[in-house]
Amino acid sequence: DLDNVYIEGISRITPMDVEYARQFGYRIKLLAISKNRDDTVEARVHPTMIPFDNILSNVNGSQNAITVSADAVGDILLYGRGAGMMPTASSAVSDTVDLARNILSGSVRRIPLLSYQMENIREIPVMPVDQISTHYYIRFFAKDRPGVLSTISGILGENEISIKSVQQKGRKTNGSVPLVMLTHRAKEADVLQALAKINSLDVVSHQPFLIRIEDENIQD
Repeated sequence: DLDNVYIEGISRITPMDVEYARQFGYRIKLLAISKNRDDTVEARVHPTMIPFDNILSNVNGSQNAITVSADAVGDILLYGRGAGMMPTASSAVSDTVDLARNILSGSVRRIPLLSYQMENIREIPVMPVDQISTHYYIRFFAKDRPGVLSTISGILGENEISIKSVQQKGRKTNGSVPLVMLTHRAKEADVLQALAKINSLDVVSHQPFLIRIEDENIQD
């Protein structure tokens, strides 16, 4: 059920986020992520910070890529043009021809588009996005006053969120300065709860913004 898949676009990404990501050793990519969790599955689409050495990090322009991670073979990459007139037309025509062959042959044993037989499908619930656990980049705009950082850090700590790194630099915007944090692994529900409390502070001038991080090199 696609309604259960969390989807977030790139409209809130700013040049500041791109620059901070670079300083931390990451690039921001819009990723569709699916992970098998035995009795459930993660399925989500959103901007993600990935390290420079991730094979998806250098996929740019009209190129698209899919990586599959398996126990025995590691990462497998499928890479090629995924945007533009001809690549889109090729995919659409290929699917149409395959469907037509199935109809003409009357065969139910041809490998279907998704590479499995319909009778073998079983329903696996999609994990709500607030139940995932990952690392986070969080951006705030806060008043440049003594004690603001300790107040924000305290709220994060009350919600079981451990801070890995903090940077505060850049020009003031309407009396506020950007404050950026990287967290250790945390449950998203806890992060959202903390950000709601932080957003209610009178020293915070903009709604806090988070970007999820996918980095296998991070030691929890």
